[in-house]
Amino acid sequence: MLIFHAPLRLAYMLYGRAGDIQQIGSLLDGARHSRSGALAVIAEAGEGKSALLHHAEELSGAGWRVLRCTGIESESELPFAGLHLLLNPTLDRIDAVPGPQRDALRGALGLCPAEQADRFLVGVATLSLLAELSVEGPVLCLIDDAQWLDRPSADALLFAARRLGAEGIVMLFAGRTEFTAPGLPELRPAPLDGEAAAALLADFWPDLEPAVRRRVLAEASGNPLALLELPRMDLDSPQLGPLPLPSRLQSGYAQFIADQSESARTAMLVVAAEETGDLGLVLRVLTEMGLTADALAEAERSGMVCVTGPSVSFRHPLKRAAAYHSASFTQRLAVHAAIAAALADDPDRSAWHRAAAATGPDETVAAALEVAADRARERTGHASAAAALERAASLTPDPAVRARRLMSAVEIAAEAGRTDRALRLAEQAERLDLDPSQRGRIGGVRGLIEFEHGSLRKAHNLFMEAAEHLASVDPERAAWTLIEAGRASWTAGDLTGVIRARDRMAALPLGEQGALLVSSVNGPLMLHSGERAAGVAQIRASVAFSRAIPLEMISIRLAYALQAALIGDMPDARDMLAELAELLRDRGMIGWLPAVGCTLATTEMILGRFREAELSSTQYGRIAADIGQPNRVSHAEGNLAIIAAVRGDEQRCRELAERNLREAPADYNAIDIAHFHWALALLDLGLGRNELALDRLEAQYHSPNRARGQWIDLLSDLVEAAARTRSPERGVEALTDIEEWSSAIDSPWAEALTLRCQAQLNGDGELFAQAMKLHAAVERWYDYARTGLLYGEWLRRERRAGEARTHLRKALEIFDRLGAAPWAERARTELRAAGEGAVPEPETDLAAVLTPQEFQVVRLAAAGSTNKEIAAQLFLSPKTVGHHLYRAFPKLGVASRVELVRLNLD
Repeated sequence: MLIFHAPLRLAYMLYGRAGDIQQIGSLLDGARHSRSGALAVIAEAGEGKSALLHHAEELSGAGWRVLRCTGIESESELPFAGLHLLLNPTLDRIDAVPGPQRDALRGALGLCPAEQADRFLVGVATLSLLAELSVEGPVLCLIDDAQWLDRPSADALLFAARRLGAEGIVMLFAGRTEFTAPGLPELRPAPLDGEAAAALLADFWPDLEPAVRRRVLAEASGNPLALLELPRMDLDSPQLGPLPLPSRLQSGYAQFIADQSESARTAMLVVAAEETGDLGLVLRVLTEMGLTADALAEAERSGMVCVTGPSVSFRHPLKRAAAYHSASFTQRLAVHAAIAAALADDPDRSAWHRAAAATGPDETVAAALEVAADRARERTGHASAAAALERAASLTPDPAVRARRLMSAVEIAAEAGRTDRALRLAEQAERLDLDPSQRGRIGGVRGLIEFEHGSLRKAHNLFMEAAEHLASVDPERAAWTLIEAGRASWTAGDLTGVIRARDRMAALPLGEQGALLVSSVNGPLMLHSGERAAGVAQIRASVAFSRAIPLEMISIRLAYALQAALIGDMPDARDMLAELAELLRDRGMIGWLPAVGCTLATTEMILGRFREAELSSTQYGRIAADIGQPNRVSHAEGNLAIIAAVRGDEQRCRELAERNLREAPADYNAIDIAHFHWALALLDLGLGRNELALDRLEAQYHSPNRARGQWIDLLSDLVEAAARTRSPERGVEALTDIEEWSSAIDSPWAEALTLRCQAQLNGDGELFAQAMKLHAAVERWYDYARTGLLYGEWLRRERRAGEARTHLRKALEIFDRLGAAPWAERARTELRAAGEGAVPEPETDLAAVLTPQEFQVVRLAAAGSTNKEIAAQLFLSPKTVGHHLYRAFPKLGVASRVELVRLNLD
């Protein structure tokens, strides 16, 4: 039998791959000029992924640092196993990584006692380490069989890959079609066309008979590895029809493996079952099984495995699968047991191999896996912890303990943002004989997942069902679940659902806290009745009550923060959300960060802190996209659309709003829809298209979703649009509503908006002046400038030009500082009309000339932070921070960090 050496075998894969090679070559050329890049090569087994990575290494040439790792199926549940393989040759440089990142990375790699750090912090630490290496020359990272990477490693590496900048790093991921790399460009090598396939086969198997050649070409269907390997097999066997190519290849190896000696087959099985590439461990296991190194040498001579230095591996994953599955069930059990015994000093890996050797329920092994799950969770390996608990549950003999472990797996997976996995585990758990409390917990987790997916009515129904399970055994938990049901319906614009949740809660035996819990749902409902003041009072009492609720009850604390925002208590809401966000970051609970962070950004936006709102919305929206939370992506984009409207960025505002409104499903977040419509109306108002703005705002005012979101702010825009179109009668109803809301809320910010609206419709300048004092008192400077502009316009019309210029100058200064370009232009026009001799032109708006990330970097640099400190805070590498500063300096007209201090970066 003809056996090729590895380089020769890999060469065949490059037939018909000129375009693929060119794409990879462009990445490498960019890295030589300090431009980083990443690429995911996605294909089925044998379609050329490994060959392209091998060719990339050959193209890199002298001066490159090449790092490699291969995903290992048996290690796929061990947190950070893949990352350790990749970075192991670089651990002597880990001290160059910034402190918090270094600690997280050392903990993830098992170099020190693990402390809680989220997977994204490990990812940015990985980026920092790679960037440190790139100072000496370009770096190439080759990650093969990425579909078998453990989840924490995949998350960290993909996180780093998405944030490459100016380091001179290339990261190439090769994985099968089940591997996903969100945010990375993909290369999907196509099957070889007929001409390339025939050429490959002719070159490597020139003596095949025509009939056999035709069969090979047909069976291979353009798969390069199949074209090379199928001629080795017994092609005289009956052709049973088309089979999935990987299975066909694996079954084709069976006879070849059977022809090897028993000792060689055992050696192959040990390598296949262990498969970390640890040669020393493989040899120890073979010794325990009564074999010597000669067995492994024989396996190597067969062409199945390759020994290189301290590592041993299969020449292709298909060979590993074939070797493993060709062994009998009892042989596989014996090998896993032997490996587990050899791993006595590594209890987590040992537990997994003991589980693989188990033939039935085994509480000892299940308990060991549960402990391994606890350790994985401490290292923020949430997905690995969930998998360990799932396997532990399957081995648990006691039904009650089994249910408990599977329940924990569901909740941990959801915390990590692994929602698809959590749902699958929940389906498994629901098939068990669960008690009512457990069924209620599962329903609650499923409801939260559906909420973040945007399926709000489904979420409401799940919460209601969960509350029914809990009602008789844990009334208090049932009440918390009904609060979630009410939140889901409120967000969907379904007041009937909110009423249903309130009424069910009122029937629960809740004791002394009952009234406060019921008011948590009843308060928002009362805003729609004639009892607005009572509703506001109930909400404020509920928010005060929430301070005593443990911060760990994340969804409930978030619900109360949202209620504070609903009645305009934005500073309180912002403080509550900031406290919650800090907890989530500290504990690595990424699944909750977008919900809290995007809501925090909304409070910043309403307070007129547009730069902070934009930065937070961009950051948390990106995380939401990373972990598959479309509801929060639209939330972030709703904030960004309103900010674009304030700035007069029509293209950006329309792209965000119109795309989301066009693609919105039937069961969509009603508050987000209102925000997108409001953004378009605010854009029209700022650009002087007052009639269009009024039509849009009236449509929202008369929609079924009244009193949602920031309603007074929206209604005040409606009154302004009515006044500017000289149709004050169209603003009277809205003004009445504003007055009632303001009276109920009894806050300076609401009174200020009321006075402004009254002044516009009644023509009373003194009301403008009173409003401005109140805006200033609560530091709502955007509203202050909006009122100042209106007051200045009124004063000019009253021929009080001197007074008008005073207020218009101040409004202009604030609008320019906030980047509210259309409003600033209006103020300039009014100043000229009021007789201002030299109206100042707009100064350079730093937020406009810099990208959001550049602005963040520059602001931190101006505050004295080093590149490493900035990188640690923004999840970037120090080299990319330097690149951002290099690009920002010319835009700002400065030459060094020292000069940044004189710029206005607030």
